[in-house]
Amino acid sequence: MLKQAVILVGGRGKRLGALTDTVPKPLLPIGGRPFLDYLIDNAIRHGLTDILLLARYRADNVDAMWGSGSKGAGKLARQGIHITVIKEPTVLGTAGALAHARHRMDKFFLLANGDSFFDFNWLDLLIVPAGDDWQVRVALRRVADCSRYGLVEQADSRISRFEGAGRPGPGVINGGVYIVRRSLIDAIKEIPSSLECDLLPVLAAQGSLYGCIYERSFIDIGVPNDYMRADVFMSKVWRRPAVFLDRDSVLKVDHAGVQRADQIEWITGARATIKRFNDAGYFVFVVSNQVAVAKDHYSGTNMGAVHGWMAGELQPLGAYVDQYCRTDATGPHSLRVSDQRKSMAGMLLDCMARWQVDKAKTFLIGDKTIDVEAAQAAGISGHLFAGPDLLAFTTSIGLEAHLT
Repeated sequence: MLKQAVILVGGRGKRLGALTDTVPKPLLPIGGRPFLDYLIDNAIRHGLTDILLLARYRADNVDAMWGSGSKGAGKLARQGIHITVIKEPTVLGTAGALAHARHRMDKFFLLANGDSFFDFNWLDLLIVPAGDDWQVRVALRRVADCSRYGLVEQADSRISRFEGAGRPGPGVINGGVYIVRRSLIDAIKEIPSSLECDLLPVLAAQGSLYGCIYERSFIDIGVPNDYMRADVFMSKVWRRPAVFLDRDSVLKVDHAGVQRADQIEWITGARATIKRFNDAGYFVFVVSNQVAVAKDHYSGTNMGAVHGWMAGELQPLGAYVDQYCRTDATGPHSLRVSDQRKSMAGMLLDCMARWQVDKAKTFLIGDKTIDVEAAQAAGISGHLFAGPDLLAFTTSIGLEAHLT
């Protein structure tokens, strides 16, 4: 299972001039917070829990914010998410930085540039068709002018040519997000070395580089004009519609007494539905009253294991859940009227307050009238699902019209 994200945060960003005299480019403020925070949050959204930050220029700034003992890293550690800052001893280049951190890398990991944001379903790269010889899977994007970026040519999913920056005109570029085999590092023969200029062209020539084009929003903050528009860009990208999915009888068959992951039976079309909304840029929230926990029939720990198992079942399909929401109270007192329990709206409203949700395009799918009542109380639309196929249901009621 993919658990690790590696983010390249070593660059200064000379084209930004005095803006990076005292702060590394990935820590420049965007919308009142460092740009790097958006990348870390996005990795966590996709279920990645081990995050490596490869730092060089002003590495102490990165370490102060996200290193061992920092407030940010400590908060995430309590949620089971671990951040490690790895400082480069000298200029190594982007490929050299990977070689320096090899001892901490998983067999497979997600790699992202620290100065760009590509708003697509990162886990979809896991299912890009590739031969057994693949070393890297690359997220690609069409642009009107390739001169700032590396130009990519491909035949089907295999990348046949990878050029450095400089060629003007429209084309397909490297979007700066990758799935990487650790064995790639064995191909790094010299240091310093550039991933884009030295390594990827060689892999393309060998036929071990694959890619997929995503028609989603993209920004690279490495030049002044794009940095100046990044506030507006990130505010639009980070605010998105959401779908709330009831768990029992919508995502999984509601077998009485289910306490373990191996007892779960998915509803037909449930995982494909989640993937569909992931690809469309929706937040996906799973909401459950969890009466059995409230009655002490089994623990919240059991539920955490079940949700972890569900995440493991979804990832090979390139799918994920942004947040599993449930009432945490236990014992008979928790069965009393609470605004956290459906048909009340508390659980939904708390979730929407935590995330930047576009409420006008948000909806819920449940199997009971209390689900629809909770949606209405939260000011969103609710849809009643009676089976048997969740994917067919979303099509039959016209929800695909929302997917853009």
